[in-house]
Amino acid sequence: MEACQATRFAAECPARVLFDQIADKWSMMVLTVLDSGPLRFNAVKRQLEGVTQKALTQCLRRLERNGLVTRRVIPASPVAVEYEITPLGRSLQEPFKALYEWTLASLPQVELARQSFDERIAA
Repeated sequence: MEACQATRFAAECPARVLFDQIADKWSMMVLTVLDSGPLRFNAVKRQLEGVTQKALTQCLRRLERNGLVTRRVIPASPVAVEYEITPLGRSLQEPFKALYEWTLASLPQVELARQSFDERIAA
């Protein structure tokens, strides 16, 4: 897999595609929401303020295709769908938690950098 090197991100690198799919706007949050157990679609949607039905559907499909969540149809009236994180998806929880902790710890420095940048641009 020559196209995949740690310092070069070739367009044809399969790892690049997967990274893009797990680090997109909603995937990390969806996996975090599902960490506590299976949830129906609308329960996931309620916990992700601002996500559209279309964006959440696309995200869940990508996660399911990549083996990170499973989708189960509940034969009720009306039919319901439940999503659950898989063991593979659960293996992302530790790195996601580390990234979240870094985000919280680094936020003050990031805010200062943003403020400095904005002041330079405004001048």
